[in-house]
Amino acid sequence: MDSDKPGIKDWLKNEAITEVECVVSDLTGIARGKISPVDKFIAEGGMRLPESVLLQTVTGDYVEDELYYSLLHPADIDFICKPDPSAAFLIPWTEEKTALVIHDTFDRQGRPIELSPRNVLKKVLDLYREKGWKPVVAPEMEFYLTARTADPDQPLQAPIGRSGRRESGRQSFSIDAANEYDPLFEDMYDWCEAQGLDIDTLIHEEGTAQMEINFLHGDPLHIADQVFVFKRTMREAALKHNVIATFMAKPVTNEPGSAMHIHQSILDIETGRNVFSAEGGQRSDLFLAHVAGLQTYLPELIPLLAPNVNSFRRFLPDTSAPVNVEWGAENRTCGLREPESSPENRRIENRLAGADANVYLAVAASLLAGYLGMIENLRPTPPIDGRAYDRDNLRLPVTLEAAVEQMDESQRVREYLGDLFVDGYIATRKAEMENFKRVISSWEREFLLLAV
Repeated sequence: MDSDKPGIKDWLKNEAITEVECVVSDLTGIARGKISPVDKFIAEGGMRLPESVLLQTVTGDYVEDELYYSLLHPADIDFICKPDPSAAFLIPWTEEKTALVIHDTFDRQGRPIELSPRNVLKKVLDLYREKGWKPVVAPEMEFYLTARTADPDQPLQAPIGRSGRRESGRQSFSIDAANEYDPLFEDMYDWCEAQGLDIDTLIHEEGTAQMEINFLHGDPLHIADQVFVFKRTMREAALKHNVIATFMAKPVTNEPGSAMHIHQSILDIETGRNVFSAEGGQRSDLFLAHVAGLQTYLPELIPLLAPNVNSFRRFLPDTSAPVNVEWGAENRTCGLREPESSPENRRIENRLAGADANVYLAVAASLLAGYLGMIENLRPTPPIDGRAYDRDNLRLPVTLEAAVEQMDESQRVREYLGDLFVDGYIATRKAEMENFKRVISSWEREFLLLAV
C-alpha cells in the first residue's frame, strides 16, 4: 500500500512526526533501510534499496561473488520499497518525534521480491487463504538480561538489580526476581503500549535473568511485525537502564537457551470456526494432519527456526529444549505440544524455534509445514505421554551444516518457497558458517594453548 493513502498521512500529521525510519527485514531479521524527513517520506511514497541488502549476513558480509551474481541482477540494481500503513509504529525512545514504517519490497515489474522474509510469510498466508483458512498465531519470546560488556571474549553476567546484587541460581516464575528490573520493564510496557504492541504476560524463565514475554494471538503478519518491532524495543529499554537484552538462542554457558514458541491454530474464514476441533469438541482430522505436517516437514525447514551456529547449542543434551518433532498433550519435552484448552481454542505449540530466528521466516516455516500436512492428509505418530527428550526417532539435525543440507535437498521447500529464496538463504548461512570457522574461540586458547 502506498503512503498517499489518507490514513498514514493523517496519522503522521496527528502525531507530529518529524522523521520516519523506513525499514525492511533482511534474512537475519535486522532492520535495514533509511531515515527520512516526514515531508520527503510523504512526497516520495516509498524508497529504493540495493538488492544486495537482502543477501547480507549478520556480520554485514555478502555471499560469494559467483552465487551473488547468479541470484541478483549483475548491475546491482535497486528494488522498490512501498510502506505498509498497517505496519506503522511510533518510536517512543527518540528525541525527535519519529515513526517506524515497515515496507514491502517489489521489483521493477511490481512483483514481490522473493528474498524478502515478509513476502515469504505473505506467500504462505496466501496458500491458506486459497483454501478458505485463516491462521492465528501467538509467539512467546524468551530473552536474557545481562550486564553490559565491551569484551566479547568475556562470559556474560546477570545485571545488578534494584537490590544492588546480581541474580544467582535459577528463579523460574519468581515475581521478586522479575521485580529486580521493574524500572526497565515499566519503560518496556509503556513503550509497547505507545506502539500498539499486543503483549500479554511477563514471566521470569528458568535461566538466570532470563525472561519471557507472551503476545496475544492474532493475524500472523501483524504479529510478526509486532515481534520484529518488540525485539528492538526491548533492546532499547535495556540500554536505557545500562543493561543488555539479548535474543541469542544460547548466550550463557550452562544456562537454558531462549526460544520463540509459536502457538498456532487455523480458522475457517467463512464461519470463524477453529478447524482443529470437530463438532463434538475432539481433535479434528485437520488438526492431526497439521501436526503430522509439522512432524514431516519441520526437519527440512529447521534453518528457518534455528538460523545461526549458536542456535544449535540450544539443542544440546540436557538444555531443556526439545530436539525432536514428537507431540503430546501438555508435554513440554516434545517439540510439538498441545496445550490444554477449550475446543474453540485448540492449538499446537511449536517449541523448536529459537528467539534468534527471523520471526517472519519462523512463522512462515511453521505454518507451511502444517499446511502441507493438511493438504496431503498426513497422519501423525501416536502422542507421547512421558519424557520425549531421550527418544531417538523423529530427531532433528544437530548442526547448522546438516540442517542446511537437508533444506537444500527438500523438493517441497523449493516448490513452495522458490529456488531463489532457498538458494539465497542457504548462501547466507554458509557464508556465516565460514566466517565462524575463522574465529579462534576462548575454549581453544584455554585447553589447547599449552596442552598440544
